[in-house]
Amino acid sequence: MPLLRRTLLQTAAATTLAPFGRARAQTPKISIGVLTDLSGTYRDNTGLTSIACAQQAIAEFRTMKPEITVEFRSADHQNKPDVGATIARQWFDEGVDAIVDVPTSSVALAVAQIARSKDKILLDASATSTALTGSQCSPNTIVWSFDTYMLAVSTGGAMVKAGGKTWFFVTADYAFGHSLEEQTTKLVLAAGGKVLGRVRYPFPDTTDFSAFLQQAQASGAQVLGLANAGLDTVNCIKQAHEFGLPQSGMRIAPLLMFITDVHALGPKLCQGLHLTESFYWDLNDRTRAFTKRIVARTPNNWPSQAHASSYSVTLHYLKAVADMGVAEAKKSGRATVERMKRIPSDDDAFGKGYIRADGRGVFPAYLFEVKSPAESKSPWDLYKLRAVTPAEQAVHPLGEGGCPLTHL
Repeated sequence: MPLLRRTLLQTAAATTLAPFGRARAQTPKISIGVLTDLSGTYRDNTGLTSIACAQQAIAEFRTMKPEITVEFRSADHQNKPDVGATIARQWFDEGVDAIVDVPTSSVALAVAQIARSKDKILLDASATSTALTGSQCSPNTIVWSFDTYMLAVSTGGAMVKAGGKTWFFVTADYAFGHSLEEQTTKLVLAAGGKVLGRVRYPFPDTTDFSAFLQQAQASGAQVLGLANAGLDTVNCIKQAHEFGLPQSGMRIAPLLMFITDVHALGPKLCQGLHLTESFYWDLNDRTRAFTKRIVARTPNNWPSQAHASSYSVTLHYLKAVADMGVAEAKKSGRATVERMKRIPSDDDAFGKGYIRADGRGVFPAYLFEVKSPAESKSPWDLYKLRAVTPAEQAVHPLGEGGCPLTHL
């Protein structure tokens, strides 16, 4: 479909974060583009704050390697695979070396195919379908810090252990929602539980979830599994309270919920909810230092795991570029991704980590409980840490998923 004028203007507008003139005109430059959701359901969880986080990584890299020029651009993919694919193809043809972020798994899967065909790079910070490191894995793609397997194991596992044996799913009808529902269903069934029903709603065109929530309530299930994210999750939780689901004893399991969602709803509605993130601003001194730098850029939207992933994966990519040399890194996205896999990562957002053969970043997962209004001391003081899933247990077994890169 033809791109909207706004999107064309965004893709055409590129900024360079290091000045260059005639003396540097022949110097190879690295070009990075953040392809994100600036107007849809994921705009707060990714969007402008993901752009700010990638820019922060570039700014920090410049202090380490001022001789390397990094160009930057950004655009809105509108949660549409055809729009995202068109932008990605245009960017790569114009010399972009790596695309960062790409929320919405259907868009990310489309961009991953283009990156592979053109030997460029997808640095996925926020799309979560396990297909990206499984059946559709690519030597040109990295999935940084979270996916549907991690979310099912941590949040879904906690609900099952707490006695939630019967489930009803409200699921976004595209790759991410399907993957999250399927991963959680496997866990529930393996624990001896049952799925009493499911409904899949049109994405991204649904805002009224009342009919779906009434079906969930009528099922008699103990747990409402929300296999969605962003504004969809926010709307589901609001409307579930309006219909009295929590008051009737039905537990809400938001299988992918970000701190931005909790902040939007407030602790009064969210208190007691359990959710999983691979990053939280108040985990330790390093995460607090990172957050302080980002909040200076986006004071009204504090970083979530998706935002932090845009920072971390961009910084690690640039370190690999520096290790290889710009000219060499530009020759092959596949070779640069291989170098990223060989170099351990370490930054203020995630600490130490590494990338597996299938392209999955390996980091711990944190199960949080949302604080009550009385416990919350400031607008973003929202989580209590309840459990940690070690890094190697937070990712699916390397031999599963059908990725040929694992050679297993």
